[in-house]
Amino acid sequence: MALDLVFHGAAGCVTGSCSELSGPGYRVLVDCGMFQGSKTLKALNYEPFPFDARTLDAVLLTHAHIDHSGLLPKLMKAGFSGPIYTTTSSRDLCRIMLADAGGIQESEVRYLNRRNQRRGRDPVEPIYTEADARRTLDQFRKIRLGDVVKVAPGLEAVWWEAGHILGSGSVEVRAETGEGVARLLFSGDLGPGGRDYMPDPEGPAGVDHLILESTYGNRERERVTPEARRALLASELQGAFEAGGPLLIPAFAVERSQELLADIMTIMDEGQAPEADIFLDSPMATEVTEVFRQRGWNRATGVNPFTSLHGAGRLKFTPHPADSDRLEQLRGWHIIMAASGMCDAGRVRRHLKRLLWNREATVLITGYQAVGTLGRLLVDGARRVKIQGEDFGVRARIRSIEVYSGHADAQGLTEWALARGPVRGSIFLDHGEPPALDALALRLAEAGFDKARIVIPQVDQAYRLTPALAVAQPTPAPRIPPGTAASPDWHNARAQLILDLNERLEGLSPEARDALIQRIGGLLASAQES
Repeated sequence: MALDLVFHGAAGCVTGSCSELSGPGYRVLVDCGMFQGSKTLKALNYEPFPFDARTLDAVLLTHAHIDHSGLLPKLMKAGFSGPIYTTTSSRDLCRIMLADAGGIQESEVRYLNRRNQRRGRDPVEPIYTEADARRTLDQFRKIRLGDVVKVAPGLEAVWWEAGHILGSGSVEVRAETGEGVARLLFSGDLGPGGRDYMPDPEGPAGVDHLILESTYGNRERERVTPEARRALLASELQGAFEAGGPLLIPAFAVERSQELLADIMTIMDEGQAPEADIFLDSPMATEVTEVFRQRGWNRATGVNPFTSLHGAGRLKFTPHPADSDRLEQLRGWHIIMAASGMCDAGRVRRHLKRLLWNREATVLITGYQAVGTLGRLLVDGARRVKIQGEDFGVRARIRSIEVYSGHADAQGLTEWALARGPVRGSIFLDHGEPPALDALALRLAEAGFDKARIVIPQVDQAYRLTPALAVAQPTPAPRIPPGTAASPDWHNARAQLILDLNERLEGLSPEARDALIQRIGGLLASAQES
């Protein structure tokens, strides 16, 4: 009568959130997200699920971000026919985001297959299509925060305000066991609190097991007022204007784009930064903005700060590819906001190809960048990068601000966890990279939690739960080696090696260049023989 909990994603990394909970007569998933980051990690999106999707009773979805919802259409294709429970706003956002993800996959697979054909490689298929994504919506069941949902015999769930993005919730699961009802709380992604755009995260107290996100478990951010936040952004706008070129903001289409737009409009209306045309170059972000205009009121304040975001005046939408193409003709001071936020997909890559070499251009990073992503490389100071197989020098101003993060920092995570106490059983730390996980574990122990009950799972690690105990179980070989989920892989190393080699060869004399090429050829021959 015990429960089994398996971490199929967001274990040792921040993407691919997917936890499987099974008990007497039921099996459910909490989230079913897409992996992002290194190519090794993203390859998991194409592999079969490590469970039988046909036997699942339900999915409990915390929120709409792709790293939590992005594999739901794949789950449907694999035979899952049960309900997907989530909030109304999350369902509305998933309608847009999953279809967009399917469309992007179809587009990128067409591009990849053209390259594969030239290289003599076999064609590949998208994980799912836009049509698959739209069919998945039939399985969504809308719930309200605070309602008790009977998921299966012996299993109930309640969603609590997570304060992360519109519609986000932490999921409390009440599961019958041989020792009574066990209460598990899956935090999902938690907001930082104190924002004018979202309520503070909430949750029940006295849970048995806590599954806690750790994205910023090793970081503390200065807590700023909305006025101070806009002042920081205004300073970045002024700096970009003075540089003489455009400002490119790679932005996450959900929440971040809308918050930035609302603040930029306010800043310019109040004269804190030079006026400019603002182009939202993301069809998905444009659709999402309309959802925010309809549903984006903050129940804590009773105000919807997004009602002014419409396509009039300085704010302009580019729904069609031709509209995006025309942005290349612009010169001087203007702002382009384009997805994706980690620079690994979507229209932002085209703008980066066009602007990274330009010393007058500014690229402003405003959100978390996973290991192995192009955005992370830029933030870490890379001077040359590869984009879709092409080499680009980085001469543009690369700037980064964290005040728009939708995640709680280390202090916020600790305070939220303490408010959920006393925690009778274990605290599982997921959705974080190793430095953040280790730092948060230490911080929680110092705050009074039993160090022996703080668990950091790896991908596909299983645990047997009772209301007061969690015991690791023997598991099949994991899909990726333990400890490598958040590490740059050989693809990253190869790309950097090629960039370094090209730069070094260009700086050598013809004789030295020929000698170096011969030495490298000899090393390759030796490696092939061995």
